[in-house]
Amino acid sequence: MKGYDVDNFAVLIGIDWADKKHDICEHPTHSDKYHYSIIEHKPEALHEWAMSLKQRYPNQKIAIVCELKKGPLIYALAKYDHLTLFTVNPSTVAKYRKAFTPSGAKDDPSDALIQVEILTLHMDKLSVIAPESVTMRTLAQLVEYRRGLVQDSVDLSNKITATLKNYYPQALEWFGEKDTIIFCDFIQKWPSLAKVKKARKQTLLDFFDSHNSHYSEVNNARIISIKSAMPLTEDKGVIEPNQMLVEVLIAQSKVLLKGIEKLDKAIKSAYKKQHDKVIFDSLPGAGPQLAPRLLVAFGSNRERYHDATELQQYAGIAPVIERSGKKMWTHWRYSCPTFLRQTFVEWAGFSIRYSFWAKAYYEQQKSKGKPHNSIIRSLAFKWIRIVFRCWKTNTPYDESKYLEALKRRGSPLLTFAIK
Repeated sequence: MKGYDVDNFAVLIGIDWADKKHDICEHPTHSDKYHYSIIEHKPEALHEWAMSLKQRYPNQKIAIVCELKKGPLIYALAKYDHLTLFTVNPSTVAKYRKAFTPSGAKDDPSDALIQVEILTLHMDKLSVIAPESVTMRTLAQLVEYRRGLVQDSVDLSNKITATLKNYYPQALEWFGEKDTIIFCDFIQKWPSLAKVKKARKQTLLDFFDSHNSHYSEVNNARIISIKSAMPLTEDKGVIEPNQMLVEVLIAQSKVLLKGIEKLDKAIKSAYKKQHDKVIFDSLPGAGPQLAPRLLVAFGSNRERYHDATELQQYAGIAPVIERSGKKMWTHWRYSCPTFLRQTFVEWAGFSIRYSFWAKAYYEQQKSKGKPHNSIIRSLAFKWIRIVFRCWKTNTPYDESKYLEALKRRGSPLLTFAIK
């Protein structure tokens, strides 16, 4: 990262982390010596080690490089002002090791040494782990955890669907969405067709009413279907084990859904505290889930990226161009923060419904025969450049102003859209 030089630090330290212990390589910058040590992964041990460095190198900066960007080790070390944390991609260390260790041998101390060598030679190319504010870091973890729980919920819904198809497929027809409390409560109350057929009409109506399902036509259609439904099978050897599994899965699904709801409230609260909220609320199609994720993607430190290209490359949205002789090809960027890339791609897909120019761009590229996923990635690439300017200038996005700019430039995109 620009602004840092090896001479700024009294010592360079590489950490090869593990679950229970960490191998350390320590290299004072004005000597040719390397010291190796091992510290336990315990809060007390990490604190003692960090403070010993401060005593040995008083009033001096210490550079530490690790293959992590977050996690327990980083959280433990980030609180010390005398430590500057650099991160190096694990694949970089692996390739460096392979280049200078033809045998393919790997051991932890040598990996720590490799990290020190990379830091010594390429400090200006490595990223510094600069913690954001407490509220921003809280929001960053909340949105990522939420996305993980949503995926868990989807996976669980698929398991529930597959199991119900074995003995009780009608329940899937009565409810359009499976990741809802009303669906879970229905299956918990009536986990088989035989049981729900015994329920009285008023009991069913009361159930739907208590879950705020007040569509009389839909509810009546469900009840008629319930009373006329035929069992897929009456084999208890099929019904009983599948019913038992569904009851277990439904209980898990309810916990997940309530957990997601709890995270949504926490995200909403943390998001409200962000000064840049007005910028990301203005983005077409962002909404309550994606707007906080986009805010986290940019962060609050406006010196973090010098231009939009840096963010496009870091997020993995910018394609990689490779050349060999007279040949040239592009491919997807393999090494990047997956969640960050996913955030931009998901939002670009939603923006088509809410942004005039995004819709026009999608249709223009589609007419050229481009596949959907390629168009969305290209659209995300363009959006990053636009939002980056809004972010740098503290200006909310204005669709009308952007369309006017396209008109002034005589963009063929608008001509295509008008047609």
